[in-house]
Amino acid sequence: QVQLVESGGDLVEPGGSLRLSCIASGSTNSITRMGWYRQAPGKGREFVALLSAGDNPGYADFVKGRFTISRDNAKTTVYLQMNSLKPEDTAVYYCRVISRGIPYWGQGTQVTVSS
Repeated sequence: QVQLVESGGDLVEPGGSLRLSCIASGSTNSITRMGWYRQAPGKGREFVALLSAGDNPGYADFVKGRFTISRDNAKTTVYLQMNSLKPEDTAVYYCRVISRGIPYWGQGTQVTVSS
């Protein structure tokens, strides 16, 4: 079992920055992938960014060059640095990890981009 807690969501103006954090606890030694997804109002959940075992990050096209995913050496915390935020980035952001082939989700953190 893995438990995830996200934080860092906030209201920010267009062009601003936020850093999301996701802290994992439990069976963290078996985590092979850590990533972020988001869900905007009235839309489905979509992929944002991913770090796999090889540490090669993957990004959705709509965040390339603006968002950066990283994690600590212990693989217990994954971050999402979000720059040049746009109103269309408004969503609940979810952390997801894979441990022993099982996906685990956090509760989400709200990001609102508005002037």
